[in-house]
Amino acid sequence: MSVTGRAALLAAIGSVPLGIWDPSWTGILAVNGSVALACACDFALAAPVRRLVLTRSGDTSARLGESAEVTLTVTNPSGRTLRARLRDGWPPSSWQPGTEIEASRHRLTVPPGERRRVTTRLRPTRRGDRQAARVTIRSFGPLGLFSRQGGHQVPWTVRVLPPFTSRKHLPSKLARLRELDGRTSVLTRGEGTEFDSLREYVPGDDTRSIDWRATARQSAVAVRTWRPERDRHILLVLDTGRTSAGRVGDAPRLDASMDAALLLGALASRAGDRVDLLAYDRRVRARVQGRAAGDVLPSLVDAMATLESELVETDARGLTATALRAAPRRSLIVLLTTLDTAPVEQGLLPVLAQLTQRHTVLLASVADPRVARMATARGDTEAVYEAAAAAQAQSERHRTAEQLRRRGVTVVDATPEDLAPALADAYLALKAAGRL
Repeated sequence: MSVTGRAALLAAIGSVPLGIWDPSWTGILAVNGSVALACACDFALAAPVRRLVLTRSGDTSARLGESAEVTLTVTNPSGRTLRARLRDGWPPSSWQPGTEIEASRHRLTVPPGERRRVTTRLRPTRRGDRQAARVTIRSFGPLGLFSRQGGHQVPWTVRVLPPFTSRKHLPSKLARLRELDGRTSVLTRGEGTEFDSLREYVPGDDTRSIDWRATARQSAVAVRTWRPERDRHILLVLDTGRTSAGRVGDAPRLDASMDAALLLGALASRAGDRVDLLAYDRRVRARVQGRAAGDVLPSLVDAMATLESELVETDARGLTATALRAAPRRSLIVLLTTLDTAPVEQGLLPVLAQLTQRHTVLLASVADPRVARMATARGDTEAVYEAAAAAQAQSERHRTAEQLRRRGVTVVDATPEDLAPALADAYLALKAAGRL
């Protein structure tokens, strides 16, 4: 309970003139006693806070950068009207900076025996689960002189999903996939490696596709059509160790890797391949396995929502062993990890042969565009030294990538904006070459 500013103002209005015209303790007590009596009556007429019934409904998930609406229903079972200010508490990352006060505070009036709804609009700034905190209600009397205050725990969780900004590239990659499948209206055969069907020859077809045995059995020239390999197994392996915590621009490397994995997962599932996910550093952090094509993308998004980088060195041997158990048959293993020299040479290279002898391995890494800008900077002594350091870093990165390529690994090294489409292109190139 608390006295409002209105009660203090009322006491001041009554005491100041009295102190000027006829100052006395009797007069002051009379004024303040009247205000105290009014406050007591106001407190008695204020609706009790503890007896209120609060329930929640609304969104349970939202993509990062989008808003979520959570509705709070307040039921007043008492016989007094509820005039209240309400604060719906959530973690600070549930709103954009500077918008919390406006978004979380509400005014409402609930007559006896009725209910009212207030909606809190969240706009989270981080991935993961956001859990509702305490709902604080301040109930005022009809005069607004005194208030009751109390809180309620009303559980609710909003899962903030990865934004999947690379979704915009999906239509163009699907169009390329249809070209590989030979399902477009261009005079080219499908570029896949699996035999699909026979059809009649038309001018413009590659003569190397003519099936002479089939032609001999019929009066028309027959050509083979091809399609990309299907029903292949794709294992996406996210490295969640300390190197994934490094920030490139405004986001950690892990976020860019997840975005690329989502685009590849969506593309591969549309291509008829089976897609699994493994997130690992020193233990399994997330796993998606055995999902149907229509459930792959929602499952990947949900599993990645709560992933965070761990400040530990990734156990390359453990990662390799776990990946091999998750892919018992020949698969495409996509490692989304770093190209830094020390982690690759000391961790990945000694165990890489275990993966490459049974599987096709594709490694994707997030490059920092600031390093490229530093390498071209000139103008003063400090800029020249920075350019030399950046050139050395680029040289070491290229040398590490070349070591991996000599061991049969396909390497994709691109900036956060380009990593997702570049990884999808590498997948399509492997599919067209029949290397899956």
